[in-house]
Amino acid sequence: MTPRTRPIPPVDRGDTAGAPRRSPADTGAPRRSPADTGAPQRSSAEARPSARHRILAAARTLLEGGTASTEFSIDAVAREAGVTRMTVYYQFGGKPGVLEALYDDIAARGEIAERLPPAFQQPTLETSIDALVAAFTHLWASERTIIRRIRHIGALDPELAESHGARDQRRLEALRAIFARWNVGGAGRRATAARERTAELIHALTSFEVYDVLASEGRSEVEITKDLQLLARAAAGL
Repeated sequence: MTPRTRPIPPVDRGDTAGAPRRSPADTGAPRRSPADTGAPQRSSAEARPSARHRILAAARTLLEGGTASTEFSIDAVAREAGVTRMTVYYQFGGKPGVLEALYDDIAARGEIAERLPPAFQQPTLETSIDALVAAFTHLWASERTIIRRIRHIGALDPELAESHGARDQRRLEALRAIFARWNVGGAGRRATAARERTAELIHALTSFEVYDVLASEGRSEVEITKDLQLLARAAAGL
């Protein structure tokens, strides 16, 4: 005996009232992004600066405003940035980390990575020295007040002092490389010692401290650059 089957009621596909809404994922249709529809879209990163960016901006603001080393603290930076102390510690590990990251940001803005390499590609020793001097005077001039205050704080903090010493050492290494390239003084121990003394002298001339003293006398970046180039060439016997 054949079992009786219940008739299937017809479906009115034109009447969707009361039917649950189905997403593209339910139907297998591809999802359409705002870019597909032409609608403007902004990521959360674009809408609001990252915590790291806000912390660095806060540190810059505090130092530009003349905050003394005793007043520049994690608490002050956190308040200015609108974040918690723990956020600052999480992002940078502490005050030395904040200041080192800010110094790196200054170096990027001062274009040292773009201006220094040409010093190793010049056709003469004289132009090599000129290019190196110009690269560092431009860096020091870019944010002189903040650099001075960072270095002042570093003088009171052994960790920062060590980091600043390493930065200065890299400038000395660049000078050594330039003199080695041109084999200044020839070969031999005396020539090597003479090159080292010359490199150390020009290293001192191109320090931030020397630039800061000259700038405090009202000289412009261009004037200071020319003066230091003349002194550096003289130190190299040119």
